[in-house]
Amino acid sequence: MNVVTLLPSATEIACAIGIEPVGVSHSCDHPPAVRDLPAITRSSVDATADSATIDEQVLSAERAGGVYEIRLEELARADPDLIVTQGICDVCAVDTVLVREAVEELGLDCEVLTTDPHGLEDVFSDIERIGRALDREERADELVAEGRARVEAVRERVPDDSTRPRVLDIDWMDPVMIGGHWVPELVEIAGGEYGLVNAGNASTPVEWSSVVEFDPETLVVAPCGFGIEQTERNIAELRGLEGWSELTAVREGRVYLIDGSAYMNRPSHRLIDSLELLASALYPDRFDAPAADALSRLPPESLSAD
Repeated sequence: MNVVTLLPSATEIACAIGIEPVGVSHSCDHPPAVRDLPAITRSSVDATADSATIDEQVLSAERAGGVYEIRLEELARADPDLIVTQGICDVCAVDTVLVREAVEELGLDCEVLTTDPHGLEDVFSDIERIGRALDREERADELVAEGRARVEAVRERVPDDSTRPRVLDIDWMDPVMIGGHWVPELVEIAGGEYGLVNAGNASTPVEWSSVVEFDPETLVVAPCGFGIEQTERNIAELRGLEGWSELTAVREGRVYLIDGSAYMNRPSHRLIDSLELLASALYPDRFDAPAADALSRLPPESLSAD
């Protein structure tokens, strides 16, 4: 079966259950071998820019017709039996509407499977759905079982007392957005108390004053699509905000950067990796230290406002 996966999480799931796609999105990069597969989409946004510039580019692109374009010739050449796309965010990846329009224009005889997860159970369900669609049900069931076991392992190692640190995840820096969907759930499992966004709700723009009022004791910065180096280059966007230096997380040196491209924002089985990263940040005495390119604690001297 020829499958085209048009978002990184779907590509990761397909590969994990033993299927190599015949085409992927321009942003698919895991496992590394998929970088050599035909890219079916392209973006009009410069992903290397700072967050304020990217936000402006996204708004401009949406007014002009959309952030993403499907490369019709590449899609026709892939001749898919199944296309996996998403309906959760039209800024993060090409959405179902654009995919169905392309299928109709090209006259393709294929199924379109849409993922729309908002929590861990939704992600596990998507793995099972993709497994059924690709005739890899057994491997998909194993992947889900492995994920559930790792979740329970985290629960068992987190302190069960009532004192939980206040935690926020910065999903975007300018404008400031707080991570939603599955992030509040991951933080709760990892032993933190999340704020400002409820589990299952979309990532949400907030007034910075509400962050100051919540006063996180641990602050995670994992902008969607940013690796740690890119986040470090742009951290001044947060340091310059009024009240930054008074945040408990800043004063006590508990500001962590997580690779927001590989983790936190990709609803595949690798969300469990994100959960384990959060747990290691909140309880470093109970969890193994992660790789530096996945999670990095900012040194106190780098946290002061410019």
